[in-house]
Amino acid sequence: MFRGFAVPATLLASTAFLASVSAGTAAAAPSPSVPLPASGASRVGDVCFWTAAGQHGSSWCYTPPGYTDVPEFLHDKAASFRSNADTAVYAIDWGRGTCYARLIRAHDLADNWPWGARLDGVADTTMGCEVG
Repeated sequence: MFRGFAVPATLLASTAFLASVSAGTAAAAPSPSVPLPASGASRVGDVCFWTAAGQHGSSWCYTPPGYTDVPEFLHDKAASFRSNADTAVYAIDWGRGTCYARLIRAHDLADNWPWGARLDGVADTTMGCEVG
């Protein structure tokens, strides 16, 4: 016959505390505008941009769908990118009185990306912008 065993109340309380801390840290995941570490660890589905050529420097990743402004540290300063997304996305440049969209194909990359000097946002559509 199975005999149960007693668990001290302090152990049960500490287990409940650890579970609540784990849940709190999971909810506090980094926001999309927080730069990644210099290693630029990107996830499947992300399109990541770096401030230096060769996918170096500070980085930030966009995950489709929708439109997102790039963070200020990357605004008009992207030097390279890598797409781990299964779909194309568009780099957006908000010019005077119009906007321009640059296609970034699925699983594409550029280690020296001149168009990044115009980067203002990223979207999964052209946003009605001219091809640029």
